[in-house]
Amino acid sequence: MTDPSPSGNPPSGSLSADGEPAAPGPAPASGPLAGLRVLDLATLFAGPLAATLLGDFGAEVIKVEHPRRPDPSRGHGPAKDGIGLWWKLLGRNKKTLTLDLSHPGGRDVLLRLAAGTDVIIENFRPGTLEKWGLGWEELSAVNPRLVLARVTGFGQFGPYARRPGFGTLAEAMSGFAAITGEPDGPPTLPPFGLADAITALTTAYAVMAALRARDTGGRGQVVDLALIEPMLTVLGPHPLWYDQLGHVQPRTGNRSANVAPRNTYRTADGSWVVVSTSAESVAARVMRLVGRPEVIDEPWFGTGAGRARHADELDAAVGDWIARRDRAEVLAAFEKAEAAVAPVYDIRDVLADPQYRALGSITEVPDEELGTVRMQNVLFRLSETPGAIRWAGRPHGADTDEVLAGLGLGEAEIAGLRGAGAL
Repeated sequence: MTDPSPSGNPPSGSLSADGEPAAPGPAPASGPLAGLRVLDLATLFAGPLAATLLGDFGAEVIKVEHPRRPDPSRGHGPAKDGIGLWWKLLGRNKKTLTLDLSHPGGRDVLLRLAAGTDVIIENFRPGTLEKWGLGWEELSAVNPRLVLARVTGFGQFGPYARRPGFGTLAEAMSGFAAITGEPDGPPTLPPFGLADAITALTTAYAVMAALRARDTGGRGQVVDLALIEPMLTVLGPHPLWYDQLGHVQPRTGNRSANVAPRNTYRTADGSWVVVSTSAESVAARVMRLVGRPEVIDEPWFGTGAGRARHADELDAAVGDWIARRDRAEVLAAFEKAEAAVAPVYDIRDVLADPQYRALGSITEVPDEELGTVRMQNVLFRLSETPGAIRWAGRPHGADTDEVLAGLGLGEAEIAGLRGAGAL
């Protein structure tokens, strides 16, 4: 098990008295969002991850999946014994309910759920919920305090609104890919869901803002999130640079157009380290360490842009010094000099790193299908109302009967809905 967090709150996950993984069933939630109900109607990946973030801090999250077409994340990426591992992370802290929203019976159940729900997160193409009679007009009629978060590739209106949208497209259209990669190489896409993850964080923030407005003003509202916009925001002042200077940032590889030295460097034992010198004082420490103190007195050294114009010279000095030393020696020397350096990790290094261990960044979670699984812990630590992982992603539809019984549906009614294909 991982170490407790500095706040004294142990990482999530526990074992039963006989040493077996504790049953992960829907346990009572605690945390600052306890008492909120969230319906996760979304798939792959931004919307569901936003719901996960809310569930980590106590919201009751009900994952609604099609009875015959489960969330694609269950089959995305590597699996063990036929069980998708990505789902174990994305589905944590969620009850799972099967419901065909296009079926009249499924629509009626969804409206009954919405009446007692605080947040619905969906990522269907614009007009899909309306086609099923589940648009904002119908949902807000049964619950005026509802917050409906709509996460799509291009937003709810505009010429691209009805196009299929994925994070990869946002990474391309935001300008991210254009500035990523080597100067003489092609635009480069990230090998993971970067736009989805950034949009998930944005969605969780937007939902909390809408809930705050509801709690002061009494009514819910629609949150309209387009994948292309959070990516555009995190790229920083690119629009300003172009607007005021006509400047378009080129691809610079691992270098920065604003500071130097800043790059990846290979050590004598074949490892890689990264050096960053955003502050002039740090850049000076690095150059003293590598035996080139004379450059500190050069007129160009005093600004990041000036150092960036001399990146070849600075990189050569730093790279040659690092190339003659093993990684451990490099890291120790930089730490002693109070210069910024980090090893380039793969996931094996992350799991072994003492800082991640001290923070409890990776935690063990009991799971009814796989025993115990390791995954990222909750995203941040709160000293008084911490979040927790109560269970990993549950089997498809595992909580359907329980959720419907909580709405007052009897066994016969549930069986009838299931027989009609609504569940």
